[in-house]
Amino acid sequence: MPQLPFLLVDAFTTQPLRGNPCAMVLDADALTPTTRQQLAREFNQSETAFVDRAAPGSTEFTVRFFTPAEEIPLAGHPTIATVTALLHTGRVQLPVGGKPLVIKLHLLHGPIQVEVLPAIGKEPPLIWMTQRRPIFGAVHAPEVVLPLFGLVPADLLPGAPIRTVSTGTPQLMLLVRDPAALRRAHVADPAALARYRAGSDFFSPHLFCLGGATPAGHTFARHFGTPPDVVEDAVTGSATGGMAAYLWHYGYLDTPDFLAEQGHDLGRAGTVLVRVSGPREAIETVQIGGTGVVVLDGRLRGDW
Repeated sequence: MPQLPFLLVDAFTTQPLRGNPCAMVLDADALTPTTRQQLAREFNQSETAFVDRAAPGSTEFTVRFFTPAEEIPLAGHPTIATVTALLHTGRVQLPVGGKPLVIKLHLLHGPIQVEVLPAIGKEPPLIWMTQRRPIFGAVHAPEVVLPLFGLVPADLLPGAPIRTVSTGTPQLMLLVRDPAALRRAHVADPAALARYRAGSDFFSPHLFCLGGATPAGHTFARHFGTPPDVVEDAVTGSATGGMAAYLWHYGYLDTPDFLAEQGHDLGRAGTVLVRVSGPREAIETVQIGGTGVVVLDGRLRGDW
């Protein structure tokens, strides 16, 4: 029976069973989109990455990302997980002499660049992902959006627009007043959220506040979904990129480099390093950085 290598990688953490888990399937060339979607449902992670074969020594790979419900064009924690898996399996290697490794990932809507910095001490290598140039989408009515998450107008940071932002995958950005409001948030009616999403321009909602879950953090966030996707995603990378663009564009951050925290109340604490380049009115790039840890390494068996 044909077999394919697969891994489970925790992204945005240096410790197993924290951060955000991502299922990885390597040598996935022969898998049809239907089979990939079925496997994503089987793994039942927030996202599963499928990496096609590449020539030995190549630093370019074709990768696709699937949630349990659908394929998405770009995702942050699966990018960190993909590069972690490529390093773990020896498909790429860090150059000698402490130089960074530059990888190109060919995604659904074109390539992105990833830079891997050598490990320091016992820490895993640091992986930096350059996302797409931000696109600011629709502005949403608070009286419509807030009840979807069990929130009221007083929970919104005064003056903060609810807006769709994309650095590769469009996300609904909702800046709340404080951690208490963020912790109260929940999907009040999954069907209502699904209906609103279907008629709007975003993939999933990202709620966040200023100030971290720990003294080291600058932001704290939660990310929600609707079935069959996971109800809450532990630590998100593409949404963090959109959040960074939102915060820098609207002047809520004094510095374009910051530390985003997420997943702490889920028992999956994760940290995302963030860099925004360019002026507030014309952001050029958003980068997110993090580490990954392999927690499972096995083989898939099936008629592929």
